[in-house]
Amino acid sequence: MKVLAEQIAAALGVGCAGTVELTPGRTRRALKIDTGDASLFVKLLPAGRTEMFAAEMEGLALLRDTGCFRVPAARGCGTAGDVSWLALEWLDLKPVSTDEDGRAFGKALAALHEVHGELYGLPRDNWLGDSRQENGTSTSWPLFYAQKRLRPQLERLIAEGMRGELISNLQGIVERVPALFLEYRPAASLLHGDLWHGNAAMVDGQPAVFDPAVHYGDREADYVMTELFGGFPISMYASYQKSAPLDAGAASRRGLYRLYHLLNHILLFGSPYLRETERTAARLLSELR
Repeated sequence: MKVLAEQIAAALGVGCAGTVELTPGRTRRALKIDTGDASLFVKLLPAGRTEMFAAEMEGLALLRDTGCFRVPAARGCGTAGDVSWLALEWLDLKPVSTDEDGRAFGKALAALHEVHGELYGLPRDNWLGDSRQENGTSTSWPLFYAQKRLRPQLERLIAEGMRGELISNLQGIVERVPALFLEYRPAASLLHGDLWHGNAAMVDGQPAVFDPAVHYGDREADYVMTELFGGFPISMYASYQKSAPLDAGAASRRGLYRLYHLLNHILLFGSPYLRETERTAARLLSELR
């Protein structure tokens, strides 16, 4: 790892006073590089994934420029030997765990969602975890969500050989998505896009986010994502609702926004997420009929 760290440091024009290989996450290895002046957090993937890291840098910059959250500054990305790498400033992260943390995070998230774009989506594709997330832009959020979020997942599942009730239910849902938006026209809010508690933290008392799948869309999508896979302190939701109350019909779209992330987890991690996804899809289609 020392040689790799030195190659990365040289590409960035900084020193390499030391390096530590960090405990790997589900899909990524990472290094901490001491430059002598500061520390860097460096993500590693197999060579050929620089496009993925370039998209992540763009998403981080969009979030950072709003000033709503503490967001790690990207120092650069590239290829060294048989790996692609992304270097970020090192942040000392603490979990969003206390009521005070939750209130601060909810207020920051509401402020982020007040940053609006002219169109839904994003000009370039990016990644949701290790899944490519199709973007492009649209003037219609329901059509964008059906065609750029749910349909690509449906097609991937079919290509991987899945058949049965989940597939037929998804086909019905994709056709009926606009029915959930007959009286609701969401603003094109800037979304983190993958906002579970593992991509959020506190840094020196300030809410922080990272690992985004940024695009412009319905703020309810981010809100619902925070409820998945462990969630945040209850105070976060109360704080958000106080700052930016959700539409009265938000509950009717909760299953729709859960479904996207559950499907992605099936594609990434397989059967452990299948039953919950099947239940969510069946319930949603029943409500849409």
